[in-house]
Amino acid sequence: MSRYGEPITAGHRALRKGRASLPNHVYHLTVVTAGRTPVFADPAAAQAACRCFHDKAMLPDARMLAWVLMPDHAHWLLQLGEIEPLHRVVSRLKTISAERINEGRRRHGRVWSRAYHDRALRSDEDMMVVARYIVANPLRAGLVHRIGDYPYWNAAWL
Repeated sequence: MSRYGEPITAGHRALRKGRASLPNHVYHLTVVTAGRTPVFADPAAAQAACRCFHDKAMLPDARMLAWVLMPDHAHWLLQLGEIEPLHRVVSRLKTISAERINEGRRRHGRVWSRAYHDRALRSDEDMMVVARYIVANPLRAGLVHRIGDYPYWNAAWL
């Protein structure tokens, strides 16, 4: 068991295996809620999380290029800066957003799962293609019929 009461599984170890944090590199990250609970079906929780994703103070040395918040997970397209490694940036985003979400819901406890999945984009990959994939998640999940109808997403190219 982890210190948060979640089992440490081979899957968690596999997510960390080979993880690299390269300055100025772009990463597609997926973070899920603890127990895949649909925390963000609650508009107040979703809005609190979204405010964090827009808060430049949350990312002093990194840049959020695109994101979508689904009922039980989030996808981020994030470019690291020169100073902070990936795990620190993700930790800050998860910790502060969880605090603000819990404040708004007048609750305590875990919001995000301990683990996260990351994939570094290759230099020849088109960031716009990945950003479109991220923001189209609500369409693929059948939550809306048009991307513009879903309120919890953004992209730097808008």
